[in-house]
Amino acid sequence: MRLYALVWASIAVVLAVVFRAWWIPSPSSPVADLVLRNAVIFTSDESLPFADSMAVRNGRILRIGNYSFVKEVAGYGTKHLHLGGKVVVPGFVDSHVHLIFGGLQIMRVDLRGVNQKDEFVRKVKEAVMNAKEGSWILGGGWNNDLWGGELPVASWVDHITAYNPVWLSRMDGHMGLANSVALKLSGISNLSEDPEGGTIMRTVGGEPTGLLIDSAMKLLLPWIPEVSVNERREAFLRASNLALMRGVTTVVDFGRYFPGVSPELSWEDFADVYQWADTTGKMMIRVCLFFPLETWTRLLDLIGKMGRVISQWIYLGGVKAFADGSLGSNSALFYEPYVDDPHNYGLQVTAIGTLFNMTLSSDKSGLQVAIHAIGDRANDLILDMYELVVSTNGMRDRRFRIEHAQHLAPGATARFGQLGVVASVQPDHLLDDANSAASKLGIDRAQKGSYLFRSLLASNVQLAFGSDWPVADINPLGGVRTAMKRIPPAWNDAWIPSECLTLNDALKAYTISAARACFLDKELGSLSPGKLADFVILSTDSWDDFAAEGSTSVEATYVAGLQAYP
Repeated sequence: MRLYALVWASIAVVLAVVFRAWWIPSPSSPVADLVLRNAVIFTSDESLPFADSMAVRNGRILRIGNYSFVKEVAGYGTKHLHLGGKVVVPGFVDSHVHLIFGGLQIMRVDLRGVNQKDEFVRKVKEAVMNAKEGSWILGGGWNNDLWGGELPVASWVDHITAYNPVWLSRMDGHMGLANSVALKLSGISNLSEDPEGGTIMRTVGGEPTGLLIDSAMKLLLPWIPEVSVNERREAFLRASNLALMRGVTTVVDFGRYFPGVSPELSWEDFADVYQWADTTGKMMIRVCLFFPLETWTRLLDLIGKMGRVISQWIYLGGVKAFADGSLGSNSALFYEPYVDDPHNYGLQVTAIGTLFNMTLSSDKSGLQVAIHAIGDRANDLILDMYELVVSTNGMRDRRFRIEHAQHLAPGATARFGQLGVVASVQPDHLLDDANSAASKLGIDRAQKGSYLFRSLLASNVQLAFGSDWPVADINPLGGVRTAMKRIPPAWNDAWIPSECLTLNDALKAYTISAARACFLDKELGSLSPGKLADFVILSTDSWDDFAAEGSTSVEATYVAGLQAYP
């Protein structure tokens, strides 16, 4: 019996050694926390465009390739995901959002998609019925093009808002409607002068209609009570959850900064919301923050104290300013006048000399600069300015950005490429602009210069896709399909089909190219060994169908290798 026991003891020792050797790889081969297999993984990495398996450890990609290679790092405790051929893509990077503002808008009067005056009025009336007398009725998202183009006026809602001031921003954030109570409260009358870079819309008799464009909004906005810290924090959490539902794992956030709005709001949100969320463990998505250009010295001081990487969640990006307004508000700056407003060429929201001086100084200090430009003249002005800054400050990897770049003059796409300027564009905006562009610019101008995605790529331009949420929905898969198909609502055919992109190019613009546009490409944007394991599992199991139709949905979103949605 003793010999029998010794034999079994010896066998047990051998088995234990074998078992340990199998489950615990050598120090040179760490054990994965998660292994994905039997997937179609689009990596956004040119060195290995597709893979079928991926291993994750400590929030980063450990290995990617075929299963026989990846399974070598599986061991005791490794979780396995068998995906049955589902498509996996890198976590989407939304290159242009107003995150907290979007979260606040969710809880306000939502006028997106409203296509009749009666529905507009009804929604405001509903909000008044649920509001206290004297409190502000806030909201927005309206698009007058949806009901034929007529602009709303204060009289639409005055009769139902006699005891409540009202402010309803247009979908693009460059125009808003105030009721008569709000106009009186803020002192806007027929004697008020238009501020530089803004317009008070007036009747033939000179009375304000209630509409304020771009910098004119600063006459009213200070009268709106500040949003509480708790409301802003709740808005941030709502927005983050929505982003994850849509497969967005990183956003470039331009804050609550619009023409006429105080630049302090971005800084208040950084301290009250982002730093709070980071220190209390409530961050769910990664954010790259841009601040108003006029505050560039404060950002420089902050980077000097904290560095550009605050944590794995928060990155300090750069500074932003405005060159012009928007097409829908007839304030985008063009070489030729608006067809529907023959004496109007748009607005130059910020004087070019002021823009140049601030850009020159912030660029010399190493900050990244992003300028909003929509009209063809505004884009050329900024390209000229960037070229002058480069010739003054010298060559370096600066990645200047133009936000929107919607309407470009002949030769502008080539200049983007020659100067290395990032085109930060929003595909879903073309769905709203396709009809209005023709009526405002004329068919020929609209066809030749609008949303030139493919032309920009052909000029070797860094194309970064985003949504401009809440101007448009935060929905990268919708943006990908729009970039591929360019078919607006109620249209049968593509708008400017020569500018349609392939699925591969559209996905890259929402992943690696978007990451490169904000200097995060070494950390994210592609599914490459060593990078953060942010990825999205899609519902489709056919890459060919996805490439042909561009249609699928988000099944799950992972951030740092952990399931964040659902």
